[in-house]
Amino acid sequence: MQPFVFERADSPDAALRAATAPRAASSALSNPTQYLAGGTTLLDLMKLEVMRPRTVVDINGLADGALGRIEPRRDGVRLGALVRMADAADDPTIRRQCPMIAQSLALAASQQIRNMASLGGNVLQRTRCAYFRDVSYAACNKRVPGSGCAAMNGINREHAVLGTSDQCIATYPGDFAQALIALDAGVEIAGTDGSRTIRFAALHRPPGDTPDIETTLRPGEMIAGFDVPLAPWMRRSLYLKVRDRASYEFAVASAALALDIRDGTVADARIALGGVATVPWRARAAEQALRGQAIDDATIAAAADSAFAQARGREHNSFKIALGRRTLARALRQAAAIEI
Repeated sequence: MQPFVFERADSPDAALRAATAPRAASSALSNPTQYLAGGTTLLDLMKLEVMRPRTVVDINGLADGALGRIEPRRDGVRLGALVRMADAADDPTIRRQCPMIAQSLALAASQQIRNMASLGGNVLQRTRCAYFRDVSYAACNKRVPGSGCAAMNGINREHAVLGTSDQCIATYPGDFAQALIALDAGVEIAGTDGSRTIRFAALHRPPGDTPDIETTLRPGEMIAGFDVPLAPWMRRSLYLKVRDRASYEFAVASAALALDIRDGTVADARIALGGVATVPWRARAAEQALRGQAIDDATIAAAADSAFAQARGREHNSFKIALGRRTLARALRQAAAIEI
């Protein structure tokens, strides 16, 4: 691990000042400053020397304020960025109003990690691609821009089939983000120029020609919270995760979805896919295939086919296309059977 400056912040303004101080900004590294909450991703990557921040700003002292609260609202819920995954997963309002959120959190990592990891840090976790996490591999455009992508012709079983580019096929690993993008959540962002709110769908950037630039956050900005709009029909929701073992494992394929079924037909659908894409992935084509239709085998098959129509598999991960279709089909049948 490389030497770094460690600072504790006692207010959001202090955190932002520390993150944008000349010492923190004057670095050739792409990530000169990092905020520390749970640290369950950051510390791993620092030990591996994949991330080498010059300054680490501990923001755990801000958890007593709005950043650490779950706030039910008339039309949804606000989740502070420093809320721990375990607390959000166990929250009665979340479990009742939108099971998809609670399940996406409860099925992630281990209980010990969920007790530590923050919601804000969770959505910013970086890929589990072995070529990214092992600095002995020189070719990783995400870690060293312009160096190539060893996964293209390497062992790519865990890699993405949606949203890929000729520069990167690394999979986004998170679960909670799939629920947020499906629900059209907003992200509250704090910066030295003031606060702004963006759609969660605009937070992550597909790799394109610059896979090293993963989000639209500006230097020094910090996620403050998530605004999640909820409707009564979103009680008919779930998160289905398929993985290589039953616990403490990342998704090979997953589906987060909510269905609004009225008089036997789908009035609205929200679908996101995990384990198969380079970023949190909204399956809008599948949603459109469902609207106005009854949930039957033909409709489900059409939606699943639509979701993966643009998928591109490689030598070891082409199976994810068929698996992803089956995962979505299974999730749709289970969600349709939920009584609300």
